[in-house]
Amino acid sequence: MRPSALDWSTENCTVGRALAVLGERWTLVVLREVFNGVRRFDDMRAHTDIPRQVLADRLARLVGEGILRRVPYREPGERERHEYRLTEKGFDLYPVLVAVREWGDRYLADPAGPPVEMVHRDCGALVHTSLTCADGHPLDSPRRIATRPGPGAIPRA
Repeated sequence: MRPSALDWSTENCTVGRALAVLGERWTLVVLREVFNGVRRFDDMRAHTDIPRQVLADRLARLVGEGILRRVPYREPGERERHEYRLTEKGFDLYPVLVAVREWGDRYLADPAGPPVEMVHRDCGALVHTSLTCADGHPLDSPRRIATRPGPGAIPRA
């Protein structure tokens, strides 16, 4: 049987568009650092070993996309520099990083276990991603999900 997805164009696919912004390894590493409170260029370089130009490019791209914003700061006797802070658009990526971390913890962690745990500040319980439909029903498996054309779907020529 032919998948119905073949009837629809992928030229305006939002997954493809998102990956054009986020789909490079160092971009997610930069986001991980900012989510963990590492906001300054030199601190990111020292903590990750990202090549200087790559880091500068990724930060500029994330600022240009409205995911991060630059905030000036000045250490005594130094020139003005910038920290990188998440925008609302950036904060909306947090579940993506949690899901990537969960997948990595499940399949790629060292035998001793994951290097980081994310916990709810109020109760200390581990945080995890979950899928629910718009009516609030929990989805225990991706097999419970179907795709269908959305309002922006374009029939394939």
